[in-house]
Amino acid sequence: MAPFPALLDVVTLLKPITWFPPMWAMLCGVVSSGVAVSSRWSFLIAGIALAGPLVCGTSQAVNDWFDRHVDAINEPHRPIPSGRIAGRWGLAIAIGWSVVSLAVAALTGPWVLAATALGLAGAWAYSAPPFRFKTSGWVGPAVVGFSYEGLSWFTGAAVMAGALPSGRVLALLCLYSLGAHGIMTLNDFKAVTGDRVMGLRSLPVVLGERRAALLASVVMAVPQMVVVVLLSRWGMVLPAVAVAVMLAAQLALMPRLVADPARRAPWYNATGVSLYVLGMMAAALGLGGYL
Repeated sequence: MAPFPALLDVVTLLKPITWFPPMWAMLCGVVSSGVAVSSRWSFLIAGIALAGPLVCGTSQAVNDWFDRHVDAINEPHRPIPSGRIAGRWGLAIAIGWSVVSLAVAALTGPWVLAATALGLAGAWAYSAPPFRFKTSGWVGPAVVGFSYEGLSWFTGAAVMAGALPSGRVLALLCLYSLGAHGIMTLNDFKAVTGDRVMGLRSLPVVLGERRAALLASVVMAVPQMVVVVLLSRWGMVLPAVAVAVMLAAQLALMPRLVADPARRAPWYNATGVSLYVLGMMAAALGLGGYL
């Protein structure tokens, strides 16, 4: 049996930097519920833990275990391919963290438990055989986008309401989940070489980098346009204007992304995607009655 890995290497495996997107979406869910935070503090803390270090952390461990051969080409410094997490400890951490996630979710109610179970199932199916959804540039980003944005938003709203979120909340979280497909496609540009070698059919590999970036841009933009229309129809004018302004700024940045996606995908993640998630919060504030 390989020695137990160092705590720092375990934390590195869980990738805290990746926890922010689902935690942000979870907070959007909290805000969109319209329920006073002060009334459900303990549930809020549980929701933050589930969205970030638990479910998202589990997905990172699962992904790194089943991607260890690809990472040996693309990112050999990671804990598993570098040998800092040796033997089957990577798999053991992924299984153990899944169990902890379900246990915490069970304490918060049936809707959150169901969302957590679905998110964990998606995390395993995304990376592990026989499904290994990440080998498809179409299905893989959809699974991740739905888990990171939709299920996290759902968790935040369900935690606060203690019930199934409203139809309006469900509509917007589905739209932002769809748009997140484009965001996930942008993340594939950093691994094009390794994906080609290992036969992973990411959209940059299948369509070519420029066409994949153009498609990602359209997929990110169209759902936000629908959000603007829905908010306007619901009488939420200020949130609609805020989302429209964020979208207009993204549209101004997209031509530069499409011109050189391999080099500018990280730049767009820092700029355009930031505008995308700010628009999410503006929409959530409108639903919750804050704007």
